[in-house]
Amino acid sequence: MALEILIFCGQANNNGHETKVMNFVKDSIRKRGHEPVFINPLKYRLPTDVKSYTEDDSGKAPESLSRLAQKISMADAFVVISGEHNYGIPQPLTDLMEHFLEEYFFRPSGIISYSADTFGGERAAIELRSFLSEIGTVSIPTLVRIPSVQNSFNPAGEPINPDYHRFINHFLDDLEWYSFALREGRKSRTLPY
Repeated sequence: MALEILIFCGQANNNGHETKVMNFVKDSIRKRGHEPVFINPLKYRLPTDVKSYTEDDSGKAPESLSRLAQKISMADAFVVISGEHNYGIPQPLTDLMEHFLEEYFFRPSGIISYSADTFGGERAAIELRSFLSEIGTVSIPTLVRIPSVQNSFNPAGEPINPDYHRFINHFLDDLEWYSFALREGRKSRTLPY
């Protein structure tokens, strides 16, 4: 049974490293028969005076945010791919994701982090785990870290270290398990919110 998986990407730069990570993740998800949907935070520039989507009772939320709210509500799971920005989560990612709340409830999320150093984005991943929990999505225990991202993929976008196929498959095994379990849970009970 196919899952709808939204992929949020965090880096705002165009150095191509995140694109390689994202394509590797999307291809891995497709090989399992699921359809990933890519969400680029830079497409949703939010003015500072915009209320969160849930609090905007004026009915005047931008159409692009209404469409995104519907995508999030229909998703079975979320994958967040993020590099580090000043040892934390990139601002465009948090600005967009925290604009929503109930739309994430009772759906799992997984973290894939990367960096140019040997830590593989671990500091961003630690912050993301708390952040994702706070906005209401269940963060799975498995994560994928990619250190020295600039040396991790060949020009065709394939990981140089073949272990990354094993890592991503273990990650997706767990994401699928949580996705199917929570999907059944959403069907079988009245949600408390």
